[in-house]
Amino acid sequence: MARSLKNYLLIAAKGLAMGAADVVPGVSGGTIAFITGIYEELIDSINQVNLASLKVLQKDGIAAFWTHVNGWFLLSLLSGIGISIASLAKLITHLLENYPTHIWSFFFGLVFASIFFVGKQVKKWNVGTALMFVLGAAIAYYITILPASQSNDAYWYIFLSGMIAICAMILPGISGSFILLLMGAYETVLNAIHERNIVIIAVFGSGAIVGLLSFARLLKFMFHKYHDLTIAVLSGFLLGSLNKIWPWKETLSTFIKHVGEPNEKVVPLEQVSVLPGTFEELTGEPSHLMMALLLAIVGAGLIALMEFAGAKNTADS
Repeated sequence: MARSLKNYLLIAAKGLAMGAADVVPGVSGGTIAFITGIYEELIDSINQVNLASLKVLQKDGIAAFWTHVNGWFLLSLLSGIGISIASLAKLITHLLENYPTHIWSFFFGLVFASIFFVGKQVKKWNVGTALMFVLGAAIAYYITILPASQSNDAYWYIFLSGMIAICAMILPGISGSFILLLMGAYETVLNAIHERNIVIIAVFGSGAIVGLLSFARLLKFMFHKYHDLTIAVLSGFLLGSLNKIWPWKETLSTFIKHVGEPNEKVVPLEQVSVLPGTFEELTGEPSHLMMALLLAIVGAGLIALMEFAGAKNTADS
């Protein structure tokens, strides 16, 4: 299917949104891909990068290879993701440190609204799909209550982190950034992006490529053979992940990163969700409840807008 320049710019814009989401520990770029209607095409395109594509390149040339792997789609999307991560990583880190309640509220509304838009893609809800929905929610919730690990800067561990995190990044509701946080590699990777540490970025990227090409094949099989059950599980992932991005938390334990250095800071190791009033009592800080509600509504409204734009784009194409 031929696409116009406008279509590819729209895909790049969706990539920008995916990249911004993936930077936040608790939000998945896969959610954005799903809501904007490009998720299954993304999985199918990734699966086209295989030995068969190399044979096409050898036999028929670059143009045929580029068409075979849906090259312009991947280039547009990955360009948007890359630009977003490179430009927004520092800003989002700053906002999370200084305005955590506001940022988490916005993303809570965004992910909450996503549950309904993803779930409606199940063609027929029954006992089986309902059970898979509950299972997905339980798995995601369990992941959110796992304590974070301390950092490990070894290259083999960064490679492994890339493999595992990329699998989470393309799953709606399972945040790749949060997986990195659990594995203790989040700050290492984020600092590498800030400081343009090419070695760590290359090691992490290599792991991500290996993980992506492997996991995408499983996802493609699941979509083609068990479409409704797969969507139901992914919808459950979204519901279970809400615990991680609940705006008000009680910190139970912490650890200190970079002890004795100028950038020393206290990082939460274990947290539990609490009500806004309880948060105020425990911390002595305002809950910003009205602003949080407003930002949650804005996040939900943004998802509704993206769903509308995605449906309109599909109808026009």
